[in-house]
Amino acid sequence: MNSILWEKAEKKFDLFHLYPTSMQLEQGSIMGLIGENGSGKTTLIKLVLNLLPLTAGKITVFGLDSVQKETEIKQKIGFVPDENIFYDLFTPHDVNKITSKLYRNWQEKTFFQYLEKFQIPKNQPIKSFSMGMKKKVAITSALSHEAEILLLDEPMNGLDPVARAEVRDILQEFVEVESHSVLLSSHITEDLEKISDYITLIEKGRMIFSENKDELLQSYGIASFSKADFQEISPKDYISYRENAFGYQILVQDKKEFLRKYDGALMDNASLEEIMVFYHRR
Repeated sequence: MNSILWEKAEKKFDLFHLYPTSMQLEQGSIMGLIGENGSGKTTLIKLVLNLLPLTAGKITVFGLDSVQKETEIKQKIGFVPDENIFYDLFTPHDVNKITSKLYRNWQEKTFFQYLEKFQIPKNQPIKSFSMGMKKKVAITSALSHEAEILLLDEPMNGLDPVARAEVRDILQEFVEVESHSVLLSSHITEDLEKISDYITLIEKGRMIFSENKDELLQSYGIASFSKADFQEISPKDYISYRENAFGYQILVQDKKEFLRKYDGALMDNASLEEIMVFYHRR
């Protein structure tokens, strides 16, 4: 079953257009959302929450219309935006008191357990926290009202490697409940390679692909050629290229098929970061 279904969801601004996008977030899975700044990732998330009105199309969450059933849906979603949303003079203790009024299933015990796990002082003002600590408070809040979906916009920003590993473990434990799912937007593709089940690439407002992560990494590859040999490669057989001191590298979508056509080519696996960068160069 789908947790979220985007059906030709579209949003037009004066200077940006998120083109009709159809994709799905399956229950029990983590989807990584990648793309450069301004590509439309945050817009895609905010449309689910009805923080932005759709220009066209439809979004359903657990089969419910995201606009008509907004209040009911938001009880089931934990949201971490890419900026701090808490008033600077609040303490985490204040956040608990205020947020508990918003969610009918707020779990105070869970909230303070996560604060302790993340080593966040509960009685200090948030303005004294680092960016990483503010992120931890937001993640703690998202996990403390029995949400079934987590929408996380750059949640790893400002976190050190140890904290990032803790968050990855928490997210994997979260989706062990089959009805749960996570949509995670991040520039730290290393984290997404470790925990994502699916990857969606958004580039300049267009969805390039939304695919199983393991199949994606098994299929894509980077081939290297001398400058002379590169001239023999058909542009139809690669996504884009980059030049270096030794020749050219190209991103291919099906490395096995490419090697059958160009026997003897030097082929390496492609990381998510490299796939994103090559698509941007295109």
